[in-house]
Amino acid sequence: MSAGVWDDLAPRLLSAVAMIGVAALTLWLGGLWFHFAIAAVCGVMIWELVTLCDPGTPRTPILLGAAGFVVAMLAIELPPAFALPLLLLVPLLGLTQIHEKGVTYAVYAALILLAGYAMMGLRDDFGLVWMLWLIVTVVVTDVAGYFAGRLIGGPKFWPRVSPKKTWSGTVAGWIGAAIVGAIFAGFTAQGAGLIGVSIAVSMASQIGDIAESALKRRAGVKDSSNLLPGHGGLMDRFDGMLGAAVFIVIAGQVTGFPAGAG
Repeated sequence: MSAGVWDDLAPRLLSAVAMIGVAALTLWLGGLWFHFAIAAVCGVMIWELVTLCDPGTPRTPILLGAAGFVVAMLAIELPPAFALPLLLLVPLLGLTQIHEKGVTYAVYAALILLAGYAMMGLRDDFGLVWMLWLIVTVVVTDVAGYFAGRLIGGPKFWPRVSPKKTWSGTVAGWIGAAIVGAIFAGFTAQGAGLIGVSIAVSMASQIGDIAESALKRRAGVKDSSNLLPGHGGLMDRFDGMLGAAVFIVIAGQVTGFPAGAG
């Protein structure tokens, strides 16, 4: 196997260590610190999103990104009935400012803010353990897919949109998520059903990853930005978390998940 396959491993690891350090600290502190971190991530991702959808408007990405940060910080302090319309304000405002791919922006921006709101709510309402479970499931899905795809290779998952993703990496992500679910099921009240939920979270994170790949493909770029060496932008790193967090919102309504949390 060519050494070039692993050329991006060193910068990916260094960036990952830095991100894990910041994430671990804010996750442990919780409260306002965690809210600020998630809101900042949402704001930067909206900035990247606008740049992808309409690169010809230099001021709009900054303005909408800042608005996304403010909205995310405010929404978590409000009852859900009032938070939801506030979260949709930034996607709607963008439709009046973006000249190209406005609908794509509005849908994806809504998902970004809803996912951020879901993550803050999960940490606030259900505690550190369940937030760790979500993050570890998504990270293991990504890591297992990365290494299995390069070590095993094989048929591509969707080469037209994401030429590097393979079926071996996709399935490895499900297996890794199942193992995470089994571990967390051992010391939570959720039981063995958590294994199935973890696999579904893994699939949702992969859908988020593929959706962002399709967005970049349409924009004709490799990365959403160059903020993170070896990873690209925040959307490149958190695309899977977007899908997973939005899925948790749906799963929570359908199944009452997570049981016995708090």
